[in-house]
Amino acid sequence: MNLADMLTYADISQLTAIAGRYQCECKRNSKHDLIQSILITLGSREFMESHIKGSSPGELRLLNSLLFDERSHFSLEDLLAAARQASFDAPPGKSGDYRELVSRLKNSGWLFSGASQQSRYQFQVPLDLKKRFREQMAQHLQEWIVPSPEPAVYRGEGDLLAGDLLLFLRYVKENEPELNQEGALYKRNQQGVMNALQIAEPLLGKGGWRFGYGRACEHYPPRFALLYDYARHRRWISEEGYRLQLTAAGEQFLAEGKLEKLMQLFSFWLRLYKGAIPNLPSLVYWISLSAGRWVTTDSLSEGIGWLIKPFYYDDAASILEQRVLRMMLHLGMLKLGEEPAGTVVMMTPWGCEAAVPKHLLR
Repeated sequence: MNLADMLTYADISQLTAIAGRYQCECKRNSKHDLIQSILITLGSREFMESHIKGSSPGELRLLNSLLFDERSHFSLEDLLAAARQASFDAPPGKSGDYRELVSRLKNSGWLFSGASQQSRYQFQVPLDLKKRFREQMAQHLQEWIVPSPEPAVYRGEGDLLAGDLLLFLRYVKENEPELNQEGALYKRNQQGVMNALQIAEPLLGKGGWRFGYGRACEHYPPRFALLYDYARHRRWISEEGYRLQLTAAGEQFLAEGKLEKLMQLFSFWLRLYKGAIPNLPSLVYWISLSAGRWVTTDSLSEGIGWLIKPFYYDDAASILEQRVLRMMLHLGMLKLGEEPAGTVVMMTPWGCEAAVPKHLLR
């Protein structure tokens, strides 16, 4: 439902709170006057711009998470969990004010209880406000973005990831390599895989922390770890008996020789990384809108870095550059180059298409 519909079903106490929040001039005892005044205020062109610029980072992160959530209804527990996630940079002593943050959204006209008996304890965000927030947020983020000339040399991987998936399976079929006590390929076999792939990565050195980005990230570099986890997810490989082998399904897929669709790999990557980067779909979306031309990664970090919650030893900048942009390069979603000003990126047509979540197209 849109804002006008939700205002109709709202009780007069919430309408009065919203009108008071925006200092609407109307008769506070008239539901009709309250609704009309709120619609005029929230429907103005200036409202969304001033709301975004006047909101705290925590409020914007919470709205952002609700915008990109596929669910249309949220329980209070859902909202409190989202508010907690959005308040990661709250000053000491303020981290527990999650109910206040949710209450502010409700009194600002962003959250409404369901209209039916079944949904009365569920909350919704008006669809038209979601759309307007998305449009204005895109303009707000653009203010940070610094364009760049096309670099003389740049890198794009196209569908090489899908091709390397087949090459990895072929290596497994031909070699059936052993696994060590930790269930990982020995270094000589890892190097053998890298020699077989179109895009090779340096093997991991000793030391350092490695968790949160899939099971295989503990043993392998990020791109190959994604391929390995995907093959295991599709049950194309078996690790029984400390030996890596193809399953019957893996044999069949390899025999067909068809490239896996990049959209399948992209969707799997989103699920694989969601534990460490819960708002990854929204980051990909904002990057797609910001990097339709060549832009500097430093400016991307300035523009959307505040949306990223640090993950253990990964700060916002390293998550954006290494965990998001670098993996989007491997998925064929963007191109990457170097300029005197630093690293620059630009989305590919396929990347722009894939970056829009399906529920936003409905």
